Order: sequence, then C-alpha cells, then structure tokens
Amino acid sequence: MIILNWNGLAHLPDCLASLAAQTFRDFEVILIDNGSEDGSVEYVRTQFPWVKIFPLPHNIGFAAGNNRGLQHASGRYIVTLNNDTRADPKWLELLVDVADRMPEVGMIASRICCDSNPDKIDSIGMAICTDGMSRGRLRNRLWSRICDQELSEILLPSACAALYRKTMIDEIGFFDEDFFAYAEDTDLGLRGRLAGWQAIAATEAIVYHKYSQTSGSFSPFKLYLVERNHFWVVIKNFPVTGLMALPWTTLRRYFEQLRVVLRGTGAGSEFCDAESRGTVVRCLLKGIWDSLLGLPRMWQKRRQVLQTRRLPWKEFARLLRRHRVSFRELLDSD
Repeated sequence: MIILNWNGLAHLPDCLASLAAQTFRDFEVILIDNGSEDGSVEYVRTQFPWVKIFPLPHNIGFAAGNNRGLQHASGRYIVTLNNDTRADPKWLELLVDVADRMPEVGMIASRICCDSNPDKIDSIGMAICTDGMSRGRLRNRLWSRICDQELSEILLPSACAALYRKTMIDEIGFFDEDFFAYAEDTDLGLRGRLAGWQAIAATEAIVYHKYSQTSGSFSPFKLYLVERNHFWVVIKNFPVTGLMALPWTTLRRYFEQLRVVLRGTGAGSEFCDAESRGTVVRCLLKGIWDSLLGLPRMWQKRRQVLQTRRLPWKEFARLLRRHRVSFRELLDSD
C-alpha cells in the first residue's frame, strides 16, 4: 500500500490507526513523504514504526510520489490511499478477496464516503465528461437512498482509495508524472480499460475521506492542473472522434461554467469565492497553453498506449458513453 504525504500530520493518526486495525494483515505500508515541514516523518517513525517511510527533499507531485512508492512495493496488488482518509476495518480484506476471485479485473474502487457524513458518497468509481473531465460516480448521493450492487462495473477507480493489479501496472505503466496531480488516475484507468482490463467497485469496502483537505477544494494551482490535464487525458486515450470533438466539447463546458458562475451556484460559488476572477482566468489560459505545449509529448505517449490496446475503439466508445457525466452535473454541485 502506498500513501503519499505532504504536510499531512493532522490526518496521519486517523489514517494509520485505521490501517493498524485492518482484519486483513498481510500488507505493507509505504509512506512517501513529499518534503513535509510539519514533523510528519518524525511522528510516523515514533508512533507507527511498522510503516516504511521514504522521505523526499521536496514535493514532486501525486503521480511521481506514488511512482516512487511503487519502486519499493513488493505485493501483487498495489493499493493507493490518500493520507486524509480512514478505512473501515474490513476494507482491505474485501478488496483483496474480490481481486483474488476475479483475475480479469485490473482495478477495484472502494466506496469512498465523506468523513463528516458517512452516509454521503464522495465517489464509487469515476465518471467522465466528453472533454476528459472526470467526477466521482454517485458523488453527493446518500448511500441509504440508492440501490447499488455489492460489486458493480465502473469505468475506473479514484486513486484516493483503489486497488491495482500489479500485472496490469507492469503491462501499461503506473501514473504519468507529467500530470503532477489531478486526472492522473483517470489517465491510468483509461489506459487499463484500453488494454482490456476490467474495473469494478467493491461497495462494501469503505473508506471515509476528508475531501481536498491536503490540496484545498479550490485553488488557482489546482484549477490550472485540472484544466491542463483533461486535455492530455483525451489526447492520450480517446478515440479519434473524441479528439476531433475536443475543441467543441471544451467550449460547451466553458459556456456551462459561465452559467453557474452567473448563478453563483455549485462550482460557480467557488469561482466567486476564489482569490480573484482575473487569477482564475489566467490559470485557465495557462492550462490551455501548457496543454498545447505538451501536445507533441502526449501524442508520443498516445502511440505507446495504442501498443497495449486490446479493446476495440467501438467498445471503448460505448464504455465512455455508459459512464458519462454531463457538464451540468459536473459543475452544479461541489
């Protein structure tokens, strides 16, 4: 199991204590510290000596940090877990049981619920927009009011709390470090689906998440990364029809964003509460510009993705449609 930490001392006691209480015991915890300055490393060394700690001199991002963790991992399953989570005692037991029984499945999502309201869903897998933006499946729904199966097919898991089969990672690679943070799990999941691996949610494997406690729910840097990276997700993984439609689908999202900003609801309220609208606009423009600068590099990576593709494009397009989320749903709630 890989946990990435960056100044997360306030969250680590709950997270690591919940792992110490797991009913499944055959696992290792690799904590990659991304240059924390809050005493995280010293705290874990003294309070949780069974955790393998690998400190880094500075923050190299979520993608690269997890890749460093992979270098030290020895298991046949790789589990990623955010530091601002706490896991139900049977969480790992249930994930591993599903993985053992279903060798065709390369990725397993948890039921991720809000720490402040355990009935409220943060995500059970991820859904995707036509321009590559992604959002937690069933986000903000109440578990008590929905009827989801114990095992349900998903597009891909959120890396907040996910199990990945090591043989899949060996085949397609792990996170793309160019992404730094945000949408790197969407890119990984789509590459896995293109390679023919299945993805499911184990809805009884529960993790409670303090959403965006490490990075902040809305910041200019996050906005920049999300805007840049969604283009790269499409360039690397979408069918040609999706590539050709990208300018139009992105323009449609901008119009929808303008609507919610004018209403001041959902993501629009976050926009109004941000440092300044000028800063936000500059971050959006920089994200677009840097995505274009990275286009040759991403196109080369697309060629590498296609070398492992086993799923026909028509089936993949149907998969994207089946797990599509609208721009309105993406933006109308936080």
